[in-house]
Amino acid sequence: MHMDVRVVLVEPLYQGNVGSVARAMKNFGFSDLVLVNPCKLELEARAMSSHAKDVLDNARIVSTLEEAIDDCSIIIGTTGIAGSRFDFHWRVPGYSPVEVKARLTGLSGRVAVLFGREDHGFNKEELKLCDLIMTIPTSDVYPVMNLSHAVAVVLYEFSDLKGGDAPLADSLDMRLLYEHLSELIDDIDYPVHKREKTKLMLKRIFGRACLLSREVHTLHGILRKVQRRYDNECEQDDKYHI
Repeated sequence: MHMDVRVVLVEPLYQGNVGSVARAMKNFGFSDLVLVNPCKLELEARAMSSHAKDVLDNARIVSTLEEAIDDCSIIIGTTGIAGSRFDFHWRVPGYSPVEVKARLTGLSGRVAVLFGREDHGFNKEELKLCDLIMTIPTSDVYPVMNLSHAVAVVLYEFSDLKGGDAPLADSLDMRLLYEHLSELIDDIDYPVHKREKTKLMLKRIFGRACLLSREVHTLHGILRKVQRRYDNECEQDDKYHI
């Protein structure tokens, strides 16, 4: 069993950067590249990819980020903004590549590592899709890195990532878990104005936990018992008021 790492570039602006990313991937033994609405990839991209033209040629091009990550268990967004609020009303912790590697060690499955646009990174909706936020420690004097350099740093750390026999819950299991949590929040008359923020917060909590398949199934069982108990109590209350 092993960990598959997918590199996802979200709307890269410069074809030279895309070619350099392909080269960095081949340097460290990675080949799964997905491009979301990339710029035109022509001679410069091929020239910068050097001996990694196969990685560039085999890159999958998609129109939405959701397509790029649909079959991935863990979504990791890279950003230079550590511990920022992103207007979500709470602070989002950022982990270094070393810390993320430690979280993934011993697990098996597929993870997506997302890299944003060269000029302004990710938007808020894209960040909401991420389970973990990863930041590369850089100098405060000049913290912004070139895209391909950032990819190279991350993949250098991940190049000796040791997988294991503990399978991550797949993307479908995680989607069903979040839907189940959402149903529960709606069922218990949670304050309407807090629901969206709370659902997103729960996604962050469980995303950071890197849940295994059996752990997700256990959570489903607990949630079903909570829902049944709540439904029974509501029925009793209705009888009492009749």
